[in-house]
Formats: sequence, structure tokens, C-alpha cells
Amino acid sequence: MPIPAGGIVTAGQLARMQPVVNEATGSSNLALTTTEADVAGATITLTTTTANARYVVTGTFVFDITSATTALAEGILHVDGVQASGNARWSGEVTTDFGTAAQQWSGILASAGSHTLKLRGVMSSGTGIQVLGAFTRIIATVYEVV
Repeated sequence: MPIPAGGIVTAGQLARMQPVVNEATGSSNLALTTTEADVAGATITLTTTTANARYVVTGTFVFDITSATTALAEGILHVDGVQASGNARWSGEVTTDFGTAAQQWSGILASAGSHTLKLRGVMSSGTGIQVLGAFTRIIATVYEVV
């Protein structure tokens, strides 16, 4: 809703005009398998006051090989239980390999109320890669409509 010329801006409208930044860091390591799993601690629960709020999320994943593998590691974002399009991907081969992969996502939170954004991890085959929780981070900026 646009603010008409000469209109009076309410406190609620003014508060929603300011983007809100939310951050969370992983709290423990996640040994990856071929089954998708949450990165503990890398979850944001937020509340929007209006429908159709826009979000922009950056997820930074740090992957570490624990045993030699040629598998691909993936970092994933789920928004309200639904996987967002696009994954952070990384691969290494020897046990001394570790690295960072990042991805950005954006979308709309269709309804007002509580929303959950969480980072998850999975690998293409076998085992031998972990997500280093203390170095894995989610940052979400939410823009609400006036």
C-alpha cells in the first residue's frame, strides 16, 4: 500500500519500512549422508506482520572432509518446510580438504505470522563430509510491505 501525498504515516507503517536482519550460526557439526538433515543452530524463526514480505537469505556453509571421498556436498535452505530453489555446492577429495560454499536465495513470505528459515545439508553419495557448525551461518533480511 503506497503512502499518499500528505498522508500520515503510522508507527506500524514506519516500523515495516525498515528491513529487519536476522542471523544464526550453527551450533554443532553435521556429518553428512545422502539423507538431508538440519544444521543444528542454523535456524531463524521470525514473525512478519503483513502478507507478502520479501526475504533475502545468504547461507554460508563450511564443509570438511573426514575420510577420502569424491562425493558432492550441498547446502540447502528450507523456508517453512519447503526447499528453496538453488543449493550451495562443494567437493573435495582428500581428508585435508575443507572449504566454504555460499548461496543466496530470495522469495516471498505469502502470509503474515511465524516463519522458519533453516539451513540443511546432504551429500551425493556415501559419507565422509561434515558441515562445520561453528563456521556455518544464515543471514536473512526481511522487507515488509507498508
